Amino acid sequence: MGVVPDDTMNLHSALNDVKRSRGDSRRFPGERRSTAGLFSGLDDRLVHVAPDGSVRDYSYPLSGLVGIEQSRFGLELEGGDGDDVDWLEGGEQRYVGDTAVVETTHQLDVGTLVQYDVTIGRLHLTHFELELEHELERERKRENADDDRAHPSIHACLGFAPEGRVGRTGQLRHDDAVEIYHDRERDFVAASTPLEVDGQIPPNFEELLDDEPVELPRPDADGRYEETSLSPIAMLEVALTGERPSATIATLLTGPTDGDRPDALERVRAGVADHADRTAVLEAGRSQARQRFQGADGESDESALGGTVHDLRPLCLLRGPNGSRIAGPEFDPFFRYSGGYGYTWFRDDAEIAAFLLAADRRADLGLEEWHRRSAQFYVETQLEDGTWPHRVWPHNGEIAPGWAHGRLEAGTDGVDYQADQTASVAAYLATYLRLVDDEDDDVRSALVAALDGLDDTLGDDGLPERVQNAWENMTGRFTHTAATYLEAYAAIARAPIDDERRERAADRAREVYEGLDLLWAPDRECYGLRLDDGDLDDRLDGSTFALASAHLEYDAVADLDVDENRLSRLVSHFETAIDGLYRDPDGPIEGLARFEDDPWRVRDQGEPKIWTVTTAWGAHAAAELSTLLADHDHDGADEFDDRARGLLALVEPGGTLRRAGEYLPEQLFDDGTADSATPLGWPHALRLATATALEEADRSDVDAAADEPAAQD
Repeated sequence: MGVVPDDTMNLHSALNDVKRSRGDSRRFPGERRSTAGLFSGLDDRLVHVAPDGSVRDYSYPLSGLVGIEQSRFGLELEGGDGDDVDWLEGGEQRYVGDTAVVETTHQLDVGTLVQYDVTIGRLHLTHFELELEHELERERKRENADDDRAHPSIHACLGFAPEGRVGRTGQLRHDDAVEIYHDRERDFVAASTPLEVDGQIPPNFEELLDDEPVELPRPDADGRYEETSLSPIAMLEVALTGERPSATIATLLTGPTDGDRPDALERVRAGVADHADRTAVLEAGRSQARQRFQGADGESDESALGGTVHDLRPLCLLRGPNGSRIAGPEFDPFFRYSGGYGYTWFRDDAEIAAFLLAADRRADLGLEEWHRRSAQFYVETQLEDGTWPHRVWPHNGEIAPGWAHGRLEAGTDGVDYQADQTASVAAYLATYLRLVDDEDDDVRSALVAALDGLDDTLGDDGLPERVQNAWENMTGRFTHTAATYLEAYAAIARAPIDDERRERAADRAREVYEGLDLLWAPDRECYGLRLDDGDLDDRLDGSTFALASAHLEYDAVADLDVDENRLSRLVSHFETAIDGLYRDPDGPIEGLARFEDDPWRVRDQGEPKIWTVTTAWGAHAAAELSTLLADHDHDGADEFDDRARGLLALVEPGGTLRRAGEYLPEQLFDDGTADSATPLGWPHALRLATATALEEADRSDVDAAADEPAAQD
């Protein structure tokens, strides 16, 4: 669609959250958090299911459609006038096997209500199944033996936000379905059993300004039909029928290219008809998982993919059909406390793509289509000068709002540019061309242009010019940026392109390798964070962990070699950085901070927060450095292998930094409270790459041990 949605509906929800969260030392008021609950949606619709069973769309970045902004479900045992509804609160949640089917179990006074949610394409299915206590069930059947209409029912209050609107929306009630619409976006609801529909009036100005939040459902509309017909909030009563009372509710999001109204109605009706029972809903989720996760049979609760599914699933949730990924679910729609997360950053995305490629080659995960789509997306979004912009909308690749589009701004000095993003993409494309498809001429052309883009921002001293950093909070000449340039140039020097450019890339790699000496802090025996107007900022920075992969790639280039002095510096740097950033507070967690004196989102906490990105990055870097040291017969290899395994344990499935659904949130407070984007894609990809690397090393050790007696003979 390409139209940024209006924020009026989000504003209503944000104001409610401000009222609920005011004074909470671990919440930033006005956000739409996903730190609790689980997501469904492996295509271009992303739906969050909270522990109370309420569903909410985080779909706009991936599909250009907004969908459900708020919802609530309740159970009425006998149906009727809605005065005796047991509104659902907290439930127990899990994923069903390898799928993205979310199971939420609600323990009620009358029995157990199990809810299954799965998102297939732009269709979301919510299936309810009720198991009453035996005595209550017998009594219900006895009392209603002659009344076919006496069924338990689900009451669903669904607040949609077509194009983000709370005003200027409309409802069309099609007998067995409801349509909420504004202009380009039309959202539909249907059920597998008899359905009754009523409207809800949005909050008025006085209620929005009141001290208390406005809860759904709203009071009765008092017959104000015209207002409920102009509201994005629908109230549904859905009968639970059958021997084991059950029903499925479906919602469908559509845009201007998704067919006309009759076609959409047919699709949503077919959705509930084809998934009217638990078996059909679960099979839909299993079929989807088989298509998205190669090798997953989805036939039992035992994961066919082992621990990898706990990383592949969130990475697929965040991924659009064109292969691009959002950094994380958009939890701060007004950018009150952050710069937003529902975009594709080329740094994060290309790093994830590279880690997935490495993991796939080690563990045969069947992700060839993922790699191909990533490469094609980078080709399509490259700028004319060979670089990549700050961030784009994943659903169409168009430039998204940002503060680092300096290469697009005429007459600027170029400082507002994140050069590491271009370097990360270039490194991936070079590796893709070498390992996956050396006949892809589009990728080859993009890589050649990227080499020019890198050269254009490389200083005469071998360091990238002054730019923004990976954390997007300062400018300078960064160790991390230099490391990404070193890796990109080395990868290009190994790629199947013409000899002249390969030699040029190797020469540039030598220049950066030597230029890194300018960033060495002899007093701390580590590489500093940046050069700032010629002065060395020697703070420890987790992004400098990129030095390990960069030097391993450099060492693989013919005629290039990491010398003994550099190996000693790398050992010293990583010992200093890992130990210096490590935090073990009085709480349930431990791990690595982002950089020294990091003040971001700490609230009243005195120390920097622990980040899953830097913890997983530290594990990956330690494993890479161990490999590099072993290749040079350096006696520090075992030390860093141990460090890698120790850090990896913190982000492994079941590790102390994991949260619901085995998600890795971006950050955690010292008391273990998750914060910011959840799940975040980058640490999941790092975790997967590190785990497969260490497993491969273990297999090599076993093979070597098995061969040893034969060698002695």
